[in-house]
Amino acid sequence: MKVTTDACLFGAWIAEEIKNEKIVINNCLDIGAGTGLLSLMLAQKNPEIEIDTIEIDKDTAEQAKMNVGSSPWKEQINIVQGDVKGISFEKEFDLIISNPPFYEKEIRSATESKNVAHHSENLTLKELLVIIKDNLSKTGSFFLLLPYKRNEEIKKLLKDQELNISKILFVRQSVKHDYFRIMLMGKLSKHENAETEFNEMSIWDDSQQYTYEFKQLLKDYYLHL
Repeated sequence: MKVTTDACLFGAWIAEEIKNEKIVINNCLDIGAGTGLLSLMLAQKNPEIEIDTIEIDKDTAEQAKMNVGSSPWKEQINIVQGDVKGISFEKEFDLIISNPPFYEKEIRSATESKNVAHHSENLTLKELLVIIKDNLSKTGSFFLLLPYKRNEEIKKLLKDQELNISKILFVRQSVKHDYFRIMLMGKLSKHENAETEFNEMSIWDDSQQYTYEFKQLLKDYYLHL
């Protein structure tokens, strides 16, 4: 599975927000692990967190296990191959993170593994939010990465599930582009009444170099930045 720049940015943003907000986290659920990227980035900055990582695709889950097993954080991360909709968790989670399938009812790839990763026949946004609501602790936080075009849709779905957005980061590919991703941080609505904080970031500047903000977030993860 391809590791994308926006997924790397998302992982770094999660870790930074946990640090800045001084969020106390003992455990985490990563839904749709892919290569294990998000779990590995989170573990790198938070060596005390236990992470359960769920991936539905067998081959992708095996790749995630290999990646985690080759890392210094293999004791923290538990990779489970399976459908999160069929898993009953025995605990609530302080943190739930997900880079879910982006597309619903759109043109599919000829490659089935890509369809599982990118299309939501196996896990719709509504289903994902129900899982988050049912498994998040009362004071827990969740983080989502989505395409910008689903901005209005996700707001309505979150409201329907009584989930509150505390922060939104709008992401541009460059300072010359429109937004193409949104990153959300949220909580259960009944435990969070603060207004939503809005921010934005560009990955590239007008000289096709990484922006200062991007480099500050990713410098601890990229070998050459």
